[in-house]
Amino acid sequence: MTRTSLTALEARDDFISRHIGPSDAEQAAMLQTLGYPSRQALIDAIVPAGIRRHDRIDLGAFTESQTEQAALAQLKAIAGKNKVLKSFIGQGYYGTHTPGVILRNIFENPAWYTAYTPYQPEISQGRLEAILNFQQMVTDMTGMDIANASMLDEGTAAAEAMTLIQRVGKSASKVFYVADDVLPQTLEVVQTRAKPIGVEVKTFSAAALADLNEACFGVLLQYPGVNGDVRDYKAAAEKLHAAGAMVIVAADLLALTMLTPPGEWGADVVVGNSQRFGVPLGFGGPHAGYLATRDAFKRSMPGRLVGVTVDAQGNQAYRLALQTREQHIRREKATSNICTAQVLLGVMASMYAVYHGPQGLARIGQRVHRLTGVLATLLGQLGYTLTNSTWFDTLTIQTARAKELHATAVEHGINLRRIDDQHVGVSLDETTTREDIATLYRVFAHGVSSQPMPDLDAIEATVSHAFPDSLARTSAYLSHPTFNRYHAEHEMLRYLRSLADKDLALDRTMIPLGSCTMKLNATSEMIPVTWPEFSNIHPLVPDNQTVGYREMITQLEAMLSAATGYAAVSLQPNAGSQGEYAGLLTIQAYHASRGEGHRNICLIPSSAHGTNPASAAMAGMQVVVTACDENGNVDLADLKAKAEQHSANLACVMITYPSTHGVFEEGIQQLCEIIHAHGGQVYIDGANMNALVGVAAPGRFGGDVSHLNLHKTFCIPHGGGGPGVGPIGVGAHLAPFLPNQRSTGYVRGEQGIGTISAAAYGSASILPISWMYIAMMGADGLKAATETAILAANYVARRLAPHYPVLYTGHDGLVAHECILDLRPLTDATGISNEDVAKRLMDFGFHAPTMSFPVPGTLMIEPTESESKAELDRFIDAMITIRAEIAKVERGEFDKMDNPLKGAPHTAEVLTADTWAHKYSREEAAYPVPSLRKQKYWPPVGRADNVYGDRNLFCGCAPISDYE
Repeated sequence: MTRTSLTALEARDDFISRHIGPSDAEQAAMLQTLGYPSRQALIDAIVPAGIRRHDRIDLGAFTESQTEQAALAQLKAIAGKNKVLKSFIGQGYYGTHTPGVILRNIFENPAWYTAYTPYQPEISQGRLEAILNFQQMVTDMTGMDIANASMLDEGTAAAEAMTLIQRVGKSASKVFYVADDVLPQTLEVVQTRAKPIGVEVKTFSAAALADLNEACFGVLLQYPGVNGDVRDYKAAAEKLHAAGAMVIVAADLLALTMLTPPGEWGADVVVGNSQRFGVPLGFGGPHAGYLATRDAFKRSMPGRLVGVTVDAQGNQAYRLALQTREQHIRREKATSNICTAQVLLGVMASMYAVYHGPQGLARIGQRVHRLTGVLATLLGQLGYTLTNSTWFDTLTIQTARAKELHATAVEHGINLRRIDDQHVGVSLDETTTREDIATLYRVFAHGVSSQPMPDLDAIEATVSHAFPDSLARTSAYLSHPTFNRYHAEHEMLRYLRSLADKDLALDRTMIPLGSCTMKLNATSEMIPVTWPEFSNIHPLVPDNQTVGYREMITQLEAMLSAATGYAAVSLQPNAGSQGEYAGLLTIQAYHASRGEGHRNICLIPSSAHGTNPASAAMAGMQVVVTACDENGNVDLADLKAKAEQHSANLACVMITYPSTHGVFEEGIQQLCEIIHAHGGQVYIDGANMNALVGVAAPGRFGGDVSHLNLHKTFCIPHGGGGPGVGPIGVGAHLAPFLPNQRSTGYVRGEQGIGTISAAAYGSASILPISWMYIAMMGADGLKAATETAILAANYVARRLAPHYPVLYTGHDGLVAHECILDLRPLTDATGISNEDVAKRLMDFGFHAPTMSFPVPGTLMIEPTESESKAELDRFIDAMITIRAEIAKVERGEFDKMDNPLKGAPHTAEVLTADTWAHKYSREEAAYPVPSLRKQKYWPPVGRADNVYGDRNLFCGCAPISDYE
């Protein structure tokens, strides 16, 4: 027997070989196809020498890769430094019970968390139905006509609502009023968003809304207010409407089980957070915000909207509707830059409502309210004065003993809301028990009374609701059958399974989407997310309770700085779009600090992702488009001319590298030099960082700021379209201007911009995923991942090139980490479009590549480093088979309109029907390759009719008649 050294044996237990799909032998075969002796030789041929990174990424203690077990143990030790106390803080965040069936079968289930945004509806019917449930839940609870498919959080939802009513309203005023009892973090996000677009934000006393007479285009109210007050705003809303202003209400969904919904007393837009519907606290995120509005504003509503349409056979089907990703079309005229939503968390919240139903939610709401009334009575008996005479779940106590009470509370294992030296807040929630009420009594009785706690049952018998009778909800909600049939866990389990079975996610197949990087989300990366030390921490607890969280965050910031070459990183932006926006505001703050606040010109190549110009417009910048040459590269002559033309006012350029077209452009350093010579900053979109980590660093080859998509390069799952994290890395000169959150005490630097997201650290609870990924990969693993991703893309491009033209390449026909197949010549010759190919791939069990971006009529493919050669070959074989089918159309063997591509996708119902009217066979439709006979995914619906869906917009659960 050959003896193997212990070192060699230990090396095979690494994570790197599990994350990277192709084995060494498979990589050698792929390199042979490309004609290169090694991966290094291939990288040398592709990546420009001038930007190459020749040093090893310095990850400090994590430079050497950790095993899965070692990384988990190390992170567990860090998490153990957090203190998990029970928090009665409120301020928009509450304890909640995640039903076990939802925790296990959605939150921890890769069928849900590895799914992509449902741009291909036929293979996304499960998650689309779940999102539609979310929309129905929100419209029912708020009393509004229509709701979108989740927002990033409550603060950004309020900011989006502000710009919505300014856009659709008739007032010419630039003043926006915010009530003084709106959540402080929401006010700060609104202020950040308002400043660049010239909106003046003013606050007013919520109690004096009826006396507000100054002209404004809208107001933002909190219902109930942050201090607990429940106010009747109906008459004031009517007065505002008469004056031409509109009303936004930030509402608590659980409170709306008892309170009159804002849509019934005059709200034009209702926003909020669905966190307390079963989504863990997670130190502030991710949580699905919501935005609901009137039907008249549906075509101006930001974000995503799920609608109902019909498929090719006339059956009901779901799809994304209307303005989905409208920034790609409208670019700098887009009304929002939102691209990622919080789908996974929205799905959890919707299923929480499905599981509990209207009666269950009512019980939870009534119980919370009743316990709050009991606590109020107890506090009164102890001699405390409440500043709010109305409430749902929150009491504000006036006391000269605030500091002492907080210390006593912590000694008893609980946190109270820290307001000021004279006030303390208490918010109850679903997790509050009688024992908690007893603990709170002891805390407030300390030093005041030695009497034992009175009889709770006797007190409860005297408690009634603590808000005006006029605000008691009388309207029904969640009456749809979906919310009334799955309360038994067995039924719920089967419902969730039936939805997951309709979808294609990474747990079934590769998802070769260009620009989106759908790679392995390893189980060991996901495990820490549900640890109580990360999931059960309120974002406003004292710092000494979050030592572990902040240590992990600091380490991750350092890791990302090392990988990007930037001096500092902020993890606050909770989506790529938010990162773009934060980066541009940081550039603006830098210019202003130098007395050059007039710089407002943003150069953007015509090939850029649509969020780039949309973000620039939101930041108050003027977009100037620069040309691209026939090879898709930035036209440096045109860029230089426009930089010179706008030299005095040039703020920045926004570029993506490698390019949106999937090529390492040779002129990147020259581009950076041109911009810097004219006083501008270089913003490098980090969407394609999966082609750079360990190979080149944007902070070294000329970038001043980049946002990263942790849900792409650094393994946070896409979750059906969210959650995401979009941190920004910046050079040392921009570091002082990174975002703060002054309202909650998070001040990174005095010159820093305002808060971007509702929580100081954005989607903090999913950051352990990227921490684990980097720790387990180490410096060498990260570089190997990048090199293998580039190898895989070139392998796919080379093998498909004889069948489909590859649109843009560098020298020797090489690409970066993605490639674009040009189907336009085939479309001209045969009528077969890129959409036909995308739908036909579903019959093979594949998700389609990216369609029509960045070039209409094309498919952009990104295979990633995680797919094995066998899976790559399976996809390649499918594409070659489809090309052969197109050839049959060319030769007349298939009818131009009645062929397997035009008929795709083919459902089991169609294929097993008694009649078959097509000119091609059932076998050709169902089994284009032999392997499908052993393992076959059946699309649940035929091709969705997009035109019908937009003309007959319906965005709620199916009519009850469908269930009769």
